[in-house]
Amino acid sequence: MDLPDRVRVREVGPRDGFQNEPEAIPTPDKIRLIDALARTGLRRVEVGSFVRADVIPQLADGAEVLAGISIPDGVDVAVLVPNQRGWEAALPHKERFDEVIVFLSASETHNQKNINRPIADSLKTVEALLPQIAEAGLRPLASIATSFGCPYEGHVDPERVIELARAMAAAGAREISFGDTTGMANPRQVRAFYERALDELPDVELTAHFHNTRGQGLANALAALEAGVTSFESSFGELGGCPVPPGSTGNIATEDLISMLHEMGVDTGVDLAALLEASRDVQRVLGRPLGSHLLTAGPVQWHDA
Repeated sequence: MDLPDRVRVREVGPRDGFQNEPEAIPTPDKIRLIDALARTGLRRVEVGSFVRADVIPQLADGAEVLAGISIPDGVDVAVLVPNQRGWEAALPHKERFDEVIVFLSASETHNQKNINRPIADSLKTVEALLPQIAEAGLRPLASIATSFGCPYEGHVDPERVIELARAMAAAGAREISFGDTTGMANPRQVRAFYERALDELPDVELTAHFHNTRGQGLANALAALEAGVTSFESSFGELGGCPVPPGSTGNIATEDLISMLHEMGVDTGVDLAALLEASRDVQRVLGRPLGSHLLTAGPVQWHDA
């Protein structure tokens, strides 16, 4: 395999993971966990979103979390905004983060169920927000959910996904994440998609975001890696999922991804032991076993014959 020497990983658990928990995690616990993650060697952490508290009450303390965290130099902090109102709520806190993520779905039904809007309206919002984010001195990011399949519509045409990505790039997105939101992708599909996307979108950083709903998350990550992807998103402990539909379980676990990459000689800059301690901590906070394989089995221990 012709693999890159190094990849970048964005930890999304404090946003994508925490928002899917049935109860809100106490703000001091969130701050402690984020501070720990930011000291594992990860250089990108998504810490929250500016959404209506009645829609996602688990993230209603976003401003308090931003004010309380202590992030080392060299670690980029990201927040997600769903619309103009969210961006205006985030803007007064812009000194506390570096990147802003806007998003939409590649399938009409999922976009309607997720944010109650047609894709065309969401794209107009995204195209309006991306220049504003750049003008504020922040890095504009975009994310496309259901890029590899929709639980309501089934197959999602890769051409539709590429067209949306082109529009986002033209509007100023510096990075685009393609999400397998409900774990419908397979490795052959993933490799073909990223080979095409990397060829057709050469001036944008392309990121892979996989869920382990059907157990293919790491296999899909490997397929993306083989296609040339060097940017990934994952969630410590395998936290996360999708609010719609039921049964959409978490992202691939950051520690599982990091372990696999290190075993293959791909550098991430992450201290796996420190990352595992953060995952054990969030498991204690939640009071239930999490899906991460390394939390159960631990890292591979090699012994001399």
